[in-house]
Amino acid sequence: MKRREFISLIGGTAVVWPLCVRAQQPAVPIVGYLYSGSPVSQPLLTAFHKGLQETGYFDGQNVAIEYRWANNSLDELPKLAADLVRRRVAVITTPGSYQAALAAKAATATIPIVFSTGLDPVRGGLVASLNRPAGNVTGVNYMQVELAAKQLGLMHELLPRATRFAVLVNPNNPAVVRSTAIELEQAASSIGAQIKLFQVSSYAEVSNVFANISRETTEALLVSPGQLFGDRIEVAALAEQRAIPTMYYDREFAEVGGLISYGSDLVDQYHETGIYTGRVLKGEKPAEMPVMQATKFGLVINLKTAKKLGLDVPPTLLARADEVIE
Repeated sequence: MKRREFISLIGGTAVVWPLCVRAQQPAVPIVGYLYSGSPVSQPLLTAFHKGLQETGYFDGQNVAIEYRWANNSLDELPKLAADLVRRRVAVITTPGSYQAALAAKAATATIPIVFSTGLDPVRGGLVASLNRPAGNVTGVNYMQVELAAKQLGLMHELLPRATRFAVLVNPNNPAVVRSTAIELEQAASSIGAQIKLFQVSSYAEVSNVFANISRETTEALLVSPGQLFGDRIEVAALAEQRAIPTMYYDREFAEVGGLISYGSDLVDQYHETGIYTGRVLKGEKPAEMPVMQATKFGLVINLKTAKKLGLDVPPTLLARADEVIE
């Protein structure tokens, strides 16, 4: 072979070889992120990413995340879930959204699904049991519904003479509404109180519902989990304007002016959901991954708001608070 032909051959091989190597590189796995509301707050997304990173996955490097937001249009969830299935994502994750988890489960029986939900996932039909989920679904239960009775008890301690409690619920989450009602009716009966549910199915209704609650001479309000109540500043402001002592499920409400909150640490739950998602990407089977239960709970009291409402917070309640805002 002539020297010129040899050099040409080597040069041609050098061009083809990197292309072959690149073609053999494994595709970056895709995580489908499905949520029934609008984009969640940055601290929650950051916590989810941190969980992924702790298992070795970095968005934009060795994993890609496809976000799908239903913006409170629950009819869109089946379409969004089906789109993620068509994209052949490696896993579908549904942090903080029971309805999204249901839509994902209905869309696929093979792609792994990692949820986090405040509703009992067994009662809600997501898994067969907590220890042995079975199928392709597992995740984190942050027990918001189960905490409803505890929240009512704390409000009774703050307002021992109150007997008429209103509860703000999202009718688009019927399973959550039913479970919350059962928990609260039993708890209310034990303290001689009554509860009344007020449904809010859109942001436009929130102001009118608060007006209705005021006309009912409600003595206190509990806000149950729901994507429609994500505008924490607006909801807390309405409660203050109507002078309604209100218990919230998330500390962020108290941080922006709400009276009191008690619930699991949502940042921690998003973090754990990220970890579980990463473990699935590494090859673990959801059927063999027990549903995690929340372990971190926090009581936050806003004394500034209490003073505006003319309330004296019992010292025993203040002593048990994880945070007091003054």
